[in-house]
Amino acid sequence: MIVIENDWLEVGIVSNGAEVREVKHKKNELNYMWTGDSTYWGRVSPVLFPIVGRLKEDQYHLDGLTYKMSQHGFLRDVEFMVEKLTTDSASFVFESAGRFIDVYPYEFKSTIHYSLKEDSLSVRWKIENKNKEEMYFSIGAHPAFKIPLLENETFHDYSLKLTSAKNKNPLEYELKDSLIHEKAAVNNTETIPLTRSLFANDALVYSNMDVTTLTSNKSGHGVEVSHNDFPFVGIWSKHVDSDGTMAPFVCIEPWYGIADTHNTSGNLKEKFGVNRLGVGETFQSEYSIKFI
Repeated sequence: MIVIENDWLEVGIVSNGAEVREVKHKKNELNYMWTGDSTYWGRVSPVLFPIVGRLKEDQYHLDGLTYKMSQHGFLRDVEFMVEKLTTDSASFVFESAGRFIDVYPYEFKSTIHYSLKEDSLSVRWKIENKNKEEMYFSIGAHPAFKIPLLENETFHDYSLKLTSAKNKNPLEYELKDSLIHEKAAVNNTETIPLTRSLFANDALVYSNMDVTTLTSNKSGHGVEVSHNDFPFVGIWSKHVDSDGTMAPFVCIEPWYGIADTHNTSGNLKEKFGVNRLGVGETFQSEYSIKFI
């Protein structure tokens, strides 16, 4: 595991998927990330690419051909190379080099850069188009935060707060059979208490939100995820059918992309929320997590 740190935080990252696995706060001595216990969900903070969510029938069409791809794509399972490492930052790189041509006919270079500033971790993505044509893709984050953080708390002590982007109308979406459809407009700022059944119907999904905060009403500890300019954010925990409650984590997921709609054509170029990158162009985006 590769470790970056400063006076506030110690962050552990593995090269497989360039995935953050641990965040330890040196001042309050709390561990913030989910453990990756496969009893509930075996991952911690995978990067989703070249799709976010599920495709209808797990397939898409492109230039007359049909490709199969499972939920969230493949980048979360590849081995990244460390490009640069300092005390408080790390850059990881992966180039496709023809290895995924059977499921995704584009060549790309992906860079994931992590850096620390006080009690915040910044995550910057860079996707480079290595083709002689436009490429189409989605990319998203999926960090899972441990709930509760303290032994004398329960998940009932926690709530979510969503702050919308200025001069934009936030929308809520609904997942049915892992596919998306628009549900309703929402207030500019929305507070959601954690309840046993909150994720019984899968993730909560919103557009045009700038900040999502998950904090304890009892201790004040939690996380603040800033995702300005991201089109979507998903919030998810695994619903435990056996006792009708939620797993001991909550994911806050900034997305440049979203699951297929029920009425999708299946054409990747027409996919709702897809990103288009011109020849020789580079996509860059950044979000940050403040550990409170």
